[in-house]
Amino acid sequence: MLVSHETPIEFLERSRKYNDYDYALVHLFETNPEYYSFFKVSKTLGREVLLDNSIFELGEAFDTKKFVKYVEELEPSYYVVPDVLEDSQKTRSSFHKFLIDYSDLPGLKIGVVQGKTYQELVDCYKYMSDHADYIAISFDYSWYQTIIANAKFDKVYPLEKQCRGRPRFISMLQEDEIWNYDKPHHLLGCSLAKEFKHYTQEKSIRSLDTSNPVVAGILNKRYLKGIGLLDKPSVLLADLITADLNGDQVADILYNVDEFKNLLRS
Repeated sequence: MLVSHETPIEFLERSRKYNDYDYALVHLFETNPEYYSFFKVSKTLGREVLLDNSIFELGEAFDTKKFVKYVEELEPSYYVVPDVLEDSQKTRSSFHKFLIDYSDLPGLKIGVVQGKTYQELVDCYKYMSDHADYIAISFDYSWYQTIIANAKFDKVYPLEKQCRGRPRFISMLQEDEIWNYDKPHHLLGCSLAKEFKHYTQEKSIRSLDTSNPVVAGILNKRYLKGIGLLDKPSVLLADLITADLNGDQVADILYNVDEFKNLLRS
């Protein structure tokens, strides 16, 4: 899988050494011109750029007209079409309207699967399979909390349910012969990094993004070998985008990034 870890502005250029492609949060373009410039340069270097609509950070997708303006100016390799958190019908309607209104934008369209039940997620998945160029699946659907049997996970139990929930969802789609092996898939975010050990043989999952090893490094948390973290930092990378990094933080980030790659190889 191609991997990208969102990174503070100060460390973005160096991130090209450990990121397979560059992942942009559109709402940060408005307040950080140097952040936007980094991705413009990435395009001139021939790197893949994914433009996200920042729904996870904002709670709702970034303003559509402004988003389209940035797609036209940046010309990303692919971009996440505005969706609606956990709402299958509104996400499909949003994607449909976007296709009609903006049919000639540069780049591939990523459709995010949304819903609150398995059937709602399936309905959205089938729609994206038919209409999107690329299908994205999130790490944090509330439905994951209902499908994993209880176990003694103490305070991190909700994270374990997310960690186990997405692989189970993908397995269910495959078992029910719904999974489209001919379309590339993207995994949005993560709860616990050890989840990604599940996907090492699945070639139709092309890419993933997570700031987890970077945020952990900024907070001076180091991954455990073969596991990652046992909990998840609550702070968003977007809130650390202008952080000034010291030597220890840089060392911890680079260590975690290497350990994350090792998880994908295990």
